[in-house]
Amino acid sequence: MAENQKEKEVTEECTHDCSTCSANCSSREGGVTVELHESLNDFSRVRKVIGVVSGKGGVGKSIVTSLMSVMFSRKGYKTAILDADITGPSIPKAFGLNERAMGSEKGIHPVITEGGIKVMSINLLLENATDPVVWRGPILAGTVKQFWSDVVWGDIDFMFVDMPPGTGDVPLTVYQSLPLDGIIVVTSPQDLVSMIVGKAVKMAKLMNVPILGVVENMSYYVCPDCGKKHYPFGESKIDEVAKEFDLKVIAQLPIDPKNAKACDDGKIESIVSDEAKAAADVLETLIHI
Repeated sequence: MAENQKEKEVTEECTHDCSTCSANCSSREGGVTVELHESLNDFSRVRKVIGVVSGKGGVGKSIVTSLMSVMFSRKGYKTAILDADITGPSIPKAFGLNERAMGSEKGIHPVITEGGIKVMSINLLLENATDPVVWRGPILAGTVKQFWSDVVWGDIDFMFVDMPPGTGDVPLTVYQSLPLDGIIVVTSPQDLVSMIVGKAVKMAKLMNVPILGVVENMSYYVCPDCGKKHYPFGESKIDEVAKEFDLKVIAQLPIDPKNAKACDDGKIESIVSDEAKAAADVLETLIHI
């Protein structure tokens, strides 16, 4: 009992940097740091893993994840999405995926979109897409690990991980268990943006994961009549926030009713967006394969 309590205290105080710590916790064996990353499925090879995060919900993180995967696929990369938002999965809906993922002796096979993007999401395993996932944290975290280790991803150039908002169990599991090459922080132009981005940035730094930059979603909309930009949430503060946290602004994506309808109709791969393409171009220069 005392040992368990001591282990709990060590875990709560952990900085996740064993090189600066002398604690004898489960992350060490005989004083040697143990690799925490889960092993990838034997029939898979993933070259780059990019997490898409946000400090709060409702900022369009899943849309950014989907758009980046679509844009990278159009560039000719073999692309995949691991939907780690177990309790709020929306990736299958955006791509119009209704079939269930199947398994074989090799593992679970992801569902492939019309454009060739491989997707794994809890909604592809449920009997009905509207069935709620009422699970506690450890089970949610275990499911995310299985999406990495038990899924037959095959040969992938870029995997985008759609993470749940906040800094809870599942984001922590992704940071610890998956070999993230970097993260994108998604936000929206509201007064709380600095605090929200700050939480995501500080968690990434705590976990020693590179921050590739920030994407401001719903930044503005363009009037179809006069072509003028309007800012329904007020003037953007993204440049100030990016400077405060030493981040690169990857893109400012507009509100576009046509894009929203395409997502609702499961046709996100039909979207043509100069802004999303430009964001993918910037991201491509930040993380090379």
